[in-house]
Amino acid sequence: MDKKLLDILVCPICKSPLVYKKAEAELICKADRLAYPIRDEIPVMLEEEARKLGADEEV
Repeated sequence: MDKKLLDILVCPICKSPLVYKKAEAELICKADRLAYPIRDEIPVMLEEEARKLGADEEV
């Protein structure tokens, strides 16, 4: 992921900053507990594509 892109991306729902999880290929919104997938190095920033983080998942 491009560092400049990561610096400007925010959660489309609450506008909070996102945490890049390279191993999982996801961008995490801590506030909404959502994980947005990264496919072919392109973040998919659609609410319907995000997965809810489980209670046992560290944010």
